[in-house]
Amino acid sequence: MLGCPCGWFFRVALAAAALLRPEQRARLLVARSAPRARSQAPGSLKCFLGSLKMEMTEMTGVSLKRGSVAVEDNDSVAPGEAKRQKVSECCPTKGQDGLENNSLPSSEKVPGPPKTAREGKKSSDPQLEEEEEEEEDGLSEEGEEEEEAESFANMMKHGLTELDVGITKFVSSHQGFSGILKERYSDFVVHEIGKDGRISHLSDLSVPVDEEDPSEDVFTVLTAEEKQRLEELQLFKNKETSVAIEVIEDTKEKRTVIHQAIKSLFPGLETKTEDREGKKYIVAYHAAGKKALANPRKHSWPKSRGSYCHFVLYKENKDTMDAINLLSKYLRVKPNIFSYMGTKDKRAITVQEIAVLKITAQRLAHLNKCLMNFKLGNFSYQKNPLKLGELQGNHFTVVLRNITGTDDQVEQAMNSLKEIGFINYYGMQRFGTTAVPTYQVGRAILQNSWAEVMDLILKPRSGAEKGYLVKCREEWAKTKDPAAALRKLPVKRCVEGQLLRGLSKYGLKNIVSAFGIIPRNNRLMYIHSYQSYVWNNMVSKRIEEYGLSPVPGDLVLKGAAAACIEEDDVNNYSIHDVVMPLPGFDVIYPQHKISEAYREMLTADNLDIDNMRHKIRDYSLSGAYRKIIIRPQNVSWEVVTYDDPKIPLFNTDVDNLEGKPPPVFASEGRYRALKMDFSLPPSTYATMAIREVLKMDTSIKNQTQLNTTWLR
Repeated sequence: MLGCPCGWFFRVALAAAALLRPEQRARLLVARSAPRARSQAPGSLKCFLGSLKMEMTEMTGVSLKRGSVAVEDNDSVAPGEAKRQKVSECCPTKGQDGLENNSLPSSEKVPGPPKTAREGKKSSDPQLEEEEEEEEDGLSEEGEEEEEAESFANMMKHGLTELDVGITKFVSSHQGFSGILKERYSDFVVHEIGKDGRISHLSDLSVPVDEEDPSEDVFTVLTAEEKQRLEELQLFKNKETSVAIEVIEDTKEKRTVIHQAIKSLFPGLETKTEDREGKKYIVAYHAAGKKALANPRKHSWPKSRGSYCHFVLYKENKDTMDAINLLSKYLRVKPNIFSYMGTKDKRAITVQEIAVLKITAQRLAHLNKCLMNFKLGNFSYQKNPLKLGELQGNHFTVVLRNITGTDDQVEQAMNSLKEIGFINYYGMQRFGTTAVPTYQVGRAILQNSWAEVMDLILKPRSGAEKGYLVKCREEWAKTKDPAAALRKLPVKRCVEGQLLRGLSKYGLKNIVSAFGIIPRNNRLMYIHSYQSYVWNNMVSKRIEEYGLSPVPGDLVLKGAAAACIEEDDVNNYSIHDVVMPLPGFDVIYPQHKISEAYREMLTADNLDIDNMRHKIRDYSLSGAYRKIIIRPQNVSWEVVTYDDPKIPLFNTDVDNLEGKPPPVFASEGRYRALKMDFSLPPSTYATMAIREVLKMDTSIKNQTQLNTTWLR
């Protein structure tokens, strides 16, 4: 096998496999030695590398997917920003911070763009036209493409480190120690804190009693064939204008159940009863064309019931947008009828409140029978939806496994976190995980360098990437033909696919309009990444220059506005009151050396700090203020010992619902873990709190190196 063209892949893989525990290597050897013909070598390679990928993920907590090492953070928007926020983007406004979890890896799916007047024109390319139509209806099923094995060496060589994005300082003096971040995704649990201050928990799976709800028979009265025909009618997948279902047992009750089933399960369809040759049929048809699919039925919802069903969503290892898209698919509705207060990342267990327009609790509860790693509960009907930024923050339960610190070191570190806090840096996921950081794209946008924007997003890049993205970039570099490059992408909703679609539509001489096809929130993410990059660097300079005490010229917030601390007023403030500006046209800067540092940094990037307005209004930066030190609330911790690295170290909400007893720890186990609980306000990064405790770099690059070193 090693003599074949792909033999060197095995040599690299086997080198990585040497880092595994003996029992994991044994499983890999079984996978590799499975009998296959030589002609099937590529398949054997994929099988072996896939197994290696799973074992390394299990062992280290570092998935070979880009971006999955970073710890989930407090991914919400501050209240003042809600009006400017959509789906997956952080858009800071004056006095507030933006969404915290807004890095956009190049292969990330992004929502389809809103339909504007200029996008309403038909494309000259039939393929593009078909793709646009598919993305508009929000119900296309994109097959999950099998990811190719990615190289540890590439990840370590090309990833960003904290130093690259200005994260250099600590506030505490304790000695750091090592620990594994998220060896299992269940080691990281996030509970949303609502606007009333209550922590969201999944504690009740029952459905509210409602006399106007249809009976459970609606889920069983239709056959699989009838459901398929109705779905095809609902989604306009065939030329039929109606579907007729014969009523076998012709009673009024049976007809009522069929009517209810069709209207409940297939929003957008109307029904009527017809006599045909002496038999009764229920005929389903579209009442209002395609638009009926996007809007829930208004006339069938009881007036006495609130229009929105609020529920608690418990999910494992799936981010909020993917979860919403999956719920939409099963409910056959558009994702935009869902609302929420903040997004949550993938590699964690998260619990948050969701609201959906005119979908019954009964239908939502039925999904608990269909979906794995999801639970929906705590249903209630309310008059209003949820709004981004309405939450007070998030509560985190985090396990750091295989810690090396003594009990005294842990005690010092956690007491420091509780009493002093941590530097409120923007975490690594803010800046992307590929060889082209998102702040570089943001800087090019602010410079009005659109050719560079296009080049940074589409050019070939070093580092681990999915195979189809590599082929797409190579095609672009070779031909500069957007349609040809687009054909290399099986998943068109990544940023590259959106931009290529725009270039096909508007041409290479109109990059601004082509870039505008990317959803607004994701476009703005790039320039906010640049703001965050500047802020991190300036805060490090501020702490280096003046330490951890307020000084004259520092900024503090008085209401929504910022003011400088005067000499005779310094003793009235602490470091926890001091804020620093994200650059923009509507902020003031500190009145000491750091003001000049801002100016020098932006000047070096060919930007004018006195004119942060852009020719395109969307890209004008108003700026914002952000506290430089955050002190977590509700901090608690314990060190536990255990023997089995696969056992969970605390109960989840689902465990508690199922009556599982809490885990029992060995008095002297082989491994030690630090279990910590704390609450953070919106737009702060849990990774930065953990960084302060461990005193270690939280970047993917460094975590990969640390974890593989420990494995040796």
